[in-house]
Amino acid sequence: MEHAGQHSHGHPARESLNRTAWVATLHCLTGCAIGEVAGLVIGTALGWGNGATVALAVVLAFLSGFAMTAVPFLRRGYAWRSALRIALAADAASITIMELVDNALMLVIPGAMDAPIASLHFWRSMALALAVAGLAAYPVNRWLIARGQGHAVAHSHHH
Repeated sequence: MEHAGQHSHGHPARESLNRTAWVATLHCLTGCAIGEVAGLVIGTALGWGNGATVALAVVLAFLSGFAMTAVPFLRRGYAWRSALRIALAADAASITIMELVDNALMLVIPGAMDAPIASLHFWRSMALALAVAGLAAYPVNRWLIARGQGHAVAHSHHH
């Protein structure tokens, strides 16, 4: 993957930065979505209220998001502490933004939190909330990467 600030195939550094930020955002969004959906499904299946369900979804979103970054480093022989430190540096801001936006939308979309998991309304609401959350996190990811922070931290350890 190209790193911010480098030129490749005649493309300006800005395109590389935009692409890197977009890939980083999709990476975080995937981790968030896995945990978010798991939390909402589990909380709903157990008959929990919105507060407990959202809390579980947030915890699982952070765990799955950080795991998606940390596991490849663990497989390459990094210590748990080092892999977790890299994951936190790479993903904390992005996941936080995504969780705030995603859960706020799920709570304000009429009927989204009360819709059965098997309903089209639940999944449409979830898809919209996650898409908006990803769009909200992209500019922050781009800004962090341009400054050598966020996902740039994880990329600096790939070499």
